[in-house]
Formats: sequence, C-alpha cells, structure tokens
Amino acid sequence: MDSLFDSAAEEATPQPLAVRMRPRTLDEVIGQRHLLGPGTPLRRLVESEAPMSLFLWGPPGTGKTTLAYVVSNVTKRRFVEVSAVSAGVKDVRAAIDNARRELGMSGRQTVLFVDEVHRFNKAQQDALLPAVENRWVTFIGATTENPFFSVISPLLSRSLLLTLESLSEDDIRAVLERAVSDPRGLGGRATLAPQALEHLVRLAGGDARRSLTYLEAAALLADDITIEVVEKAVDKAAVRYDRQGDQHYDVISAFIKSMRGSDADAALHYLARMIEAGEDPRFIARRIVIFASEDVGMADPTCLQTAVAAAQAVQLIGLPEGQINLAHAVIHCAMAPKSNAVVKAIGAAVGDVRRGLIGQVPGHLRDAHYPGAAKLGHGDGYKYPHDFDHGVVRQEYAPEQVRDRRYYEPTRHGAEAPVADRWAKIRDFLRGS
Repeated sequence: MDSLFDSAAEEATPQPLAVRMRPRTLDEVIGQRHLLGPGTPLRRLVESEAPMSLFLWGPPGTGKTTLAYVVSNVTKRRFVEVSAVSAGVKDVRAAIDNARRELGMSGRQTVLFVDEVHRFNKAQQDALLPAVENRWVTFIGATTENPFFSVISPLLSRSLLLTLESLSEDDIRAVLERAVSDPRGLGGRATLAPQALEHLVRLAGGDARRSLTYLEAAALLADDITIEVVEKAVDKAAVRYDRQGDQHYDVISAFIKSMRGSDADAALHYLARMIEAGEDPRFIARRIVIFASEDVGMADPTCLQTAVAAAQAVQLIGLPEGQINLAHAVIHCAMAPKSNAVVKAIGAAVGDVRRGLIGQVPGHLRDAHYPGAAKLGHGDGYKYPHDFDHGVVRQEYAPEQVRDRRYYEPTRHGAEAPVADRWAKIRDFLRGS
C-alpha cells in the first residue's frame, strides 16, 4: 500500500483537516523539540542516504505518523503505511517485496511505516526482521505501548527508540492557529474566538490530531467559531475554569479539603471538574501524593503507595484512561484514616534546625570508615542494634541540644495506633524512662 497522500486521491476525496495540516518538513513540526535538534537521530536520518530503523513511542496525537511522513517526504523516499490492526504476515512480506523490487529497479528507498506495531504478534514482527537487518527499507514503527514489553528483542535491538511527549498547551495553540490561517487548513475563512481557542486547547489534552478534528467540526457549523459553537460541535460543555485564576486555586483547595474530610464523592466531583477543564493530570497526581503523607501518613502507609502508583500510571498512559488511576487514588485517600503526625513531625524538626538547635553529631555515630577516623575516636563505643534483643539498644542518637525534643507524636487512627504503642515503648526505653 503506497502513500495515502497521493495528489489524485487528494482531489477525489477531501482529506481531514488533521491530514491536510501535516508538516512537510522537520522545521514545520510543532513540539518534540528534544527530537528535532541538530545531530539528533531524526535529523541524521533526514540528512543521510543510509536506511535506519526507528521506533516512535508516545501518546496518541503526538506526531508519530507525521514524523514518519516527513522523513519520507524530505528524503523523497516512497512512503508505505501498514496498519498492525488489519495487516497480516502476508501484507508485511508483500510490502517488503515491493520495497526490494523498487530498490533494485530504481534505487529508490522505501519508508515502511507500521502504525500500532505493538499489535503485531511475534510471527508478524519476525517477518520484519530481514528487511530491518538487511536495510531493504527504512523501518519506522509507531506505538503507544511500552516497546520493551510489546516488541520482540531482536527487532528492538536493531532499531533506535525515540520517545515522544504529549504536546504542551502552547504547542496545541500553535497547531490550531496555524490551521486557521494556513491555505491548507481553513485559509482564514473562519475566525476563532480566544475563549474558543482555549477551550479547544483544553479539550485536546496534548493530542494535536484531536484538536484539529474538533476545530474542523466547529468550522462546519460556523465561520465565526465561538465557545458556544465549539460546545455544540464537540457536544462537550466548557468548564469555566481558569488555571491561572481563582477557579484553579478554589477547586484544588476544595479537592484537598474534601479528601481530608473523607468525602470521596465530593473529591471525585472536583477531580472530574479539573480533568474536564483540561488541568494537567500530573499536577493533580502530585497533589494526591503530597496529601497521602501530609493528611494520611502512618494511619495508612499504603495510601502513599497507591498515590505514587497513580502518578506513575498517569505519566505512562496519560488521559483519558489515567483518570481511572487518579480516581482510584482519590477514593483511597478520602476513605483512609487520617493523621497529620508526619507533617507536624518534620515541621517541628525543621523549625528547631532553623532556630539553630543543631549541635555536634555524637562521636560514636560518626563515620568510621575512612582512613584516620579511628584515631579521631569516630565510632568508638557504637552499639550495633542487631546484636541486641528486639534490635533496639539504648545509646545517644540525637545531638545534646535536641536530646529531649519530641517530634513524632502519632495519632491512634487506623494503622498508626499500633505504631503509637510501639513508638511510646521505644522512646521511653531510649530515653531511659
């Protein structure tokens, strides 16, 4: 299957706005600056005559197909696209055979682009190996899944792996503004109100293709694209939410206080408002991680594990699926027993240090591993806790200035209750009570 960007086909069937606005050169590509600088693999591929094999890994709408097409267009190579959703081994081999034939007859190289390559099974991926190893084609595989789990090792080891990032709001804004004015896009025939532009940016969620699809739908309804037109076209009401203004701070405040108050329903409402308004899910995840230690702490130590796992999941898969991980963590945080003993403990300790209560580290606790430390008396008299019953031994640990300070005062909420009992016994024993 040759390139879908054939001029005759373009005249016969009007192409979607997202296709028409595909960059033709690397300089036209918006976003992915870390991949497009001088000396990067993509630049070398464009500037070199030698075939190269690449995997492009990133969320939807970040430009994987675009980059493959740009490579083909700039280097004047044939562009052959195979979709892993519908193609089989027979299709892969046919594409490779055609590429070899073209290379032998005309010397023209082929870019073989496999979209969603992670959907290929082992046999289908094996069929690509000869072409990659013998450089019959410039192979570019696009995937939204971690290729270390979804691509066979022989194929991955013969290819460069490039990671694409979600487009920033500024990137999406630039994509939309270009589409409105560019002759290939709306050609200035429509105007885009500032509020409508910002709503489209929020709806895109870092996906350029989605932003252009929504813009095209709105342009079919009216030449003067207002926020109301966008809402009607996309069937998604704009959440009145200014991430630089009061709404941002009010909603995140209500979100935290709802979790602190153990109202999971209210917390989920504010989570949904932030997500629908286009709030950065990583910002939400960071607030949940902080909450897990600040407001739950040792009352449920597993809450922090859930929060961190949700933050990692959001980073890995993005939205919309990432909202499920965020909701999981929000419910856990809201329903967990609460304790602010951890944040109070570190706050008190930091406060003492800032007031100058520092003192010398006791000699028996100092590092005794370096040459000459023994002559200074470092480590003398240190008692190794594992050599004593229960793994606890009485000796001085804190500097003299803070010897009697009490920082961690556990509550008796949830899992912190047995911790409180144990800490009371240990503290009394260490202090000689």
